[in-house]
Amino acid sequence: MLSGRRLDLLDPTPMDIEIEDIAHGLAFVARWNGQTQGDFAYSVAEHSLLVEQLFARMYPSAPIKWRLAALLHDAPEYVIGDMISPVKAAVGPSYGELDDRLTAAIHLRFGLPAATPKRIKAQIKKADKVSAWMEATQIAGFSVSESNKLFGRPDPTVVEGLNIRLRPPVEVRNEYTARHEELLAKI
Repeated sequence: MLSGRRLDLLDPTPMDIEIEDIAHGLAFVARWNGQTQGDFAYSVAEHSLLVEQLFARMYPSAPIKWRLAALLHDAPEYVIGDMISPVKAAVGPSYGELDDRLTAAIHLRFGLPAATPKRIKAQIKKADKVSAWMEATQIAGFSVSESNKLFGRPDPTVVEGLNIRLRPPVEVRNEYTARHEELLAKI
């Protein structure tokens, strides 16, 4: 890793994890396989910032630690990349196992439980689907009706005033790191 840490992907430990490595990696990993409009790829870091914001709007009384979990929900992708769901399914259960091991190490590093409780994981997934709807309609060329079929129609009050901005990776990396620090300081 850029931090100088050595990360064993098959047996990661919390001591191998640094937020700067996560933020850097995610800022340079493109969602939608890079097939989005604009001058910059829409990164997993940008997506994660949006999911955390949506989660906070959807579950305003949720403890801060679950907002941190929402921000980190795709953190393993800093080293394993972002794969679309059909590819994940084709790879098989070993992809999920690798993702789970990395998630556990990341969570433990930042004071979260190794495994996110099912209810919280489902809530984060709902925010993730709203983010996917926004991405599809705003930058990936999908119609609203097509996005509604694929991701479900979001509550208009949840997405009100939110617009996706494509930005340079370094700017997104810095915002991701800063948001992580803000949330961690509130726990």
